[in-house]
Amino acid sequence: MHGVVDYGEWMTGELFMELMADSGKATCDHFGKHITFLTVLHRMSVDCDCAGTGAAEPVIPDLGMMASAYILAIDKASVDMVYNFGDTRKNDLIERIESRKGLRQLSARKELKLGSDQYELISIN
Repeated sequence: MHGVVDYGEWMTGELFMELMADSGKATCDHFGKHITFLTVLHRMSVDCDCAGTGAAEPVIPDLGMMASAYILAIDKASVDMVYNFGDTRKNDLIERIESRKGLRQLSARKELKLGSDQYELISIN
């Protein structure tokens, strides 16, 4: 148990990211090696796609698609793609990630031993 929770900060803080990592671990533990993780980095906005029609317009263009057998590696590669995008349009998204403690999800997954954060990008054209 995480103790007393400040619900005003809950959805944007480290606890939420830790719970997301816990959820990923439960899924990985259940399905084991029968999972392939796919990430589509296409027309990204600072808002979650769950915001629907109220979401901010996408500002980052298509960065590609990725596939991996390892959840931590693909998520780390996705974050790195955003951080390494050579354009200032990434700044608002990076600010959103950091202000919501989004990188904590990666470190929590590493602590839960959900794979390695080391990866190799292989381009397929």
